[in-house]
Amino acid sequence: MLLSNEHSPINVNQPSTHHHTITATPAILATNLCKSVGEEPNKISILSELQLKVAAGESVAIVGSSGSGKSTLLGLLAGLDQPSSGSVSVKGAAFSGLDEDARAAIRGKNMGFVFQSFQLLPTMTALENVMLPMQLANQANAKQVALATLEKVGLSARVSHYPKQLSGGEQQRVAIARAFASQPAILFADEPTGNLDLATGERIIELLFDLNHAAGTTLILVTHDMKLAKRCQRSLTLNNGQLSESL
Repeated sequence: MLLSNEHSPINVNQPSTHHHTITATPAILATNLCKSVGEEPNKISILSELQLKVAAGESVAIVGSSGSGKSTLLGLLAGLDQPSSGSVSVKGAAFSGLDEDARAAIRGKNMGFVFQSFQLLPTMTALENVMLPMQLANQANAKQVALATLEKVGLSARVSHYPKQLSGGEQQRVAIARAFASQPAILFADEPTGNLDLATGERIIELLFDLNHAAGTTLILVTHDMKLAKRCQRSLTLNNGQLSESL
């Protein structure tokens, strides 16, 4: 098992220091996680008996070749999909076995997600897209927080624009602002810099790690950007359905 907890057995590949206090209960724990699609004899195994333990406040990058199952793994950890077998727990509580409504409630309280495909609502402005999760959580100052977060990602001038009026990079920044705005305990990000120019990508990387360091947010990201992966406390490679520590 890949362990990342100061109360756990020592892993020689694990960094010996962390930027902030790590608690005993992991933020995310995946045990014997399997995911396959199709039926025999055409069944395809994507993840096989995968183990992962991510401590609260830790930053972890998941790298691997295209088609290795990185986005699938992220979706399972966030409860957006169900494993074929095995389990995921969040902050020590069962997660993957719950029904969709229960998983959605836990996501709403604890998680932010930056999707590779943005998942912005086309009938809502940039501001409304960022406000939505906070409004669903009955957060009183949703508009002020959304405006401030859009300013942080450089989109103050685009708050009233709809997704179709924004470039791919701008849509990505709206999606990142939406994930950041509620300061989630756990932030999942799927190729967060994939659609951004170099300068904007650097700014987003800094925002990700500001959130990780200042708020103690657990950061789990999928990336092809090795510079971004090296900023994380751990970098894990997904290959043949299994995770291993990256060298």
